[in-house]
Amino acid sequence: MKVSIGFTGLIPVLAAIPLCLGLATSTPATAEAECSPESVANTVSSATGAASNYLTAHPEANQVVVASYSQPRPVASANLRAYFMAHPQQYQDLRGILAPIGDTQQRCNVAVLPPELASAYTEFMAG
Repeated sequence: MKVSIGFTGLIPVLAAIPLCLGLATSTPATAEAECSPESVANTVSSATGAASNYLTAHPEANQVVVASYSQPRPVASANLRAYFMAHPQQYQDLRGILAPIGDTQQRCNVAVLPPELASAYTEFMAG
């Protein structure tokens, strides 16, 4: 199984999501209850909370992620990639936890992340 992970920036993504929800925009066609601002915020909050809890329960993964904050992007990316390639189940678990964010963005035609954070999220989710 080949796992390619662009994890650098993911945790800042998680931390910034609540701040970015105020930037979310939607089209009139997405007025369904599941796409209300409250519903989108709840989905994002739930996913980011679960990801935070997951990392807390996996101290080695959390350590690699926290260390990446102070590393140059190429170094952080390489370290994160190496960790999650050695722990593919953790990578798959986190992808599953974070998937509702992308699903909601697509279904509701909303953007809850600024472009630079959206890029990190997309890279991580692409594997």
